[in-house]
Amino acid sequence: MGSLCAVRSVRGQKPRVWHLVLLEYFVAPLLSSSSFQKTTFLSRPGMPSGARMPHQGAPMGPPGPPYVGSPSVRPGMPQTVMETTRKRTAPQQVQQQQVQQQVQQQQQATQNRTRSAKRRKMADKILPQRIRELVPESQAYMDLLAFERKLDQTIMRKRVDIQEALKRPMKQKRKLRLYISNTFNPAKSDADDSDGSIASWELRVEGKLLDDLSKQKRKFSSFFKSLVIELDKDLYGPDNHLVEWHRTPTTQETDGFQVKRPGDVSVRCTLLLMLDYQPPQFKLDPRLARLLGIHTQTRSAIIQALWQYIKTNKLQDSHDKEYINCDKYFQQIFDCPRLKFSEIPQRLTNLLLPPDPIVINHIISVDPNDQKKTACYDIDVEVEDPLKGQMSSFLLSTANQQEITALDNKIHETIESINQLKIQRDFMLSFSKDPKGYIQDLLRSQSRDLKVMTDVVGNPEEERRAEFYHEPWSQEAVSRYFYCKIQQRRQELEQSLGVRNT
Repeated sequence: MGSLCAVRSVRGQKPRVWHLVLLEYFVAPLLSSSSFQKTTFLSRPGMPSGARMPHQGAPMGPPGPPYVGSPSVRPGMPQTVMETTRKRTAPQQVQQQQVQQQVQQQQQATQNRTRSAKRRKMADKILPQRIRELVPESQAYMDLLAFERKLDQTIMRKRVDIQEALKRPMKQKRKLRLYISNTFNPAKSDADDSDGSIASWELRVEGKLLDDLSKQKRKFSSFFKSLVIELDKDLYGPDNHLVEWHRTPTTQETDGFQVKRPGDVSVRCTLLLMLDYQPPQFKLDPRLARLLGIHTQTRSAIIQALWQYIKTNKLQDSHDKEYINCDKYFQQIFDCPRLKFSEIPQRLTNLLLPPDPIVINHIISVDPNDQKKTACYDIDVEVEDPLKGQMSSFLLSTANQQEITALDNKIHETIESINQLKIQRDFMLSFSKDPKGYIQDLLRSQSRDLKVMTDVVGNPEEERRAEFYHEPWSQEAVSRYFYCKIQQRRQELEQSLGVRNT
């Protein structure tokens, strides 16, 4: 458990704190400047590396349909009769698509916000190679990130080990000290009540755990399944010589037991204490106990000891692994030369007996000189290992996890701000080296983005010029346009006059 304590002492907070220190005080200041803080820039789809456009403000480029607003339908040609290869999306359809896209984006953003902490991976914390080349000091951050990865793997492995350990019973041997004492009340001739006129004795059975450091003290009766006190049968008869206590689901725990009986002579008694084993334990058949070397144990431990004996003596069939070839000892115990593994639990039931009770012989003395004597007995009992409670609290604790999550979120934000600073730096450098070429690349990028955003098919720049409409297809388009208009007008007249077209 030394490694567990070492892991619990750090829990991942210190590496994450140093991550923030390296990012905020070494990497970010080297990429930021006063001129970069004024405007935030984003890359647009289709732009070459080094070319960026402003995220806020008016779009760059000449005004007109290709750059501002939704493109209009080609003049002189209705949308319904346009050729498939040159069809554009209508403005209403564009608006509907935009609304649907906005709704989907909002839903997606909501889902991403609720699950962002779970979906963030280690790759989100890594600095890009170009930033590491610009800032050599960032290598310390990458080394710390690698250490964090190893630490997280160790913590996760330990958590799995603890979860597996909690599935198994974790018991600890302790000493339970029993105190058996009695008092004698002689008969009083001048007593008014009937109880005082008859001599009687009172037996007390109490106990406590030695070196019990737990905050919640266990009651004495919680260690036992039953308690039977057998008195002298000759003195108290066959119907009154037994005092029994058995645990039931509604039993209330107590710190001790008291038995009061009339009598003025010393009495021999026998105490039978049945321990309450959790999980239950069984006494093995004498032959099986000698073979396995265990006397009383849980069912799982007995089956494990059987399997160890089978492996040690190579009793498993080499051809059919499901069967066991019994040796002479197994044949005497299970009364068969060969048996299946699946038959062992059923055959083992007849060989398991209830565990033996703890037997204590005691003399209840009525001698006044022996009234202050108390008999003490130490019994080995099994209690829950206090480490089990610490393991459970370690798995259920969320305070450290919340702190780690907050530090992780701050690291992600710092990495995002560093990436934004890198984008701004690239924007400024590319613009300063070749302003004309950069503006041209920016305009071409905006034109491509506009086509993607509005789902435009064709070349808007050619369609803006008059020569485009002097091509052979324009005459056919005009004819179709007028034909559609005439048909539309004819339907309106027929509808207004109530004339059915036959």
